[in-house]
Formats: sequence, structure tokens, C-alpha cells
Amino acid sequence: MSRFPGADFEAYVREVSPGLLRFAHVLTLHRAEAEDLAQEALIRVGLAWSRVRRDGNPVGYAQRTLLNLFLNRRRRRGDIPVAAVPEHAGEDAALAAVDAFDGVRDLLAALPPKQRAAVALRYVLDLPDEQIGELLGCSPQTVRSQVSRGLAALRAQEGSR
Repeated sequence: MSRFPGADFEAYVREVSPGLLRFAHVLTLHRAEAEDLAQEALIRVGLAWSRVRRDGNPVGYAQRTLLNLFLNRRRRRGDIPVAAVPEHAGEDAALAAVDAFDGVRDLLAALPPKQRAAVALRYVLDLPDEQIGELLGCSPQTVRSQVSRGLAALRAQEGSR
């Protein structure tokens, strides 16, 4: 049963947007890219809303959509950045904390996209290995390996600073 049984799409967006934006920010490491990624994921969820809501896991669907969009963008890299984003979203304290800690951004930027995604899913969204595996399309053992390698790489980078 969905957390949004009779909920309309607007209520769903209000509830899940902050978490999706935080997740997107950790993946992209740039606020504007994160906003674009989260918005595109929500647009896709909105286009499939009746089916997504009926399936019973609209939050998971949005997370999976966002992750797929991120990994696909990393492959094609055909996006054209704009000089300024016309709309300014409200500030999220968690994102502001990440923005303030540039060292974390630099460390995460060195990780391959799938390792970064696994680390973000574990430590930002606090998901279990089984759910991360479903999102990444791999086994829980592979998730543990990706997270372990990602953390080892982060520790090694931090130690070499």
C-alpha cells in the first residue's frame, strides 16, 4: 500500500522533493545540476503518476528514475549548461551544509558514478543493501563491495591530503 493512497501529485512532490534534491546533490555535486536532475525525475514520475501510485512505491520509483537519469547523463554528457538558473528554490539546511563543506565534494567527485551512487544511497538515503541493489540493478553483495571500495577510496584520498 502506498504512503500516498489518495494523495494528489502536488502533495507527493512537496513531501519527496527535499530528499530527492539532497540525493541528486550528492550525486551531481552541483546545486544547479541537482535541481535539474530532481526536476526531470519528478516530471517523469508525473507523466506516469497513475501507474506509479497504483504500483505502491512512488518514492522508490522517483529514486530509481533520478539514479537512472544521473547514470545516463554521465554516459552521454551532451547537456548544455546555462549561465544562470531563472528560478531560485528555497534553501535546504542539509544542502547548505554540503555546499559549505567543499572538501566532501572534492572527495566524492573522484569516485566513479556507481560507487558514488552506492555511497549516497547508503549514507544519504539510509537504504538497506537489498533496496540499493534493486536501484542499481545488482546484488546486495555487489552493493556492499561498491560501498566498501568507495569508502576505502575516500579514506585513501583523505589520508593523502
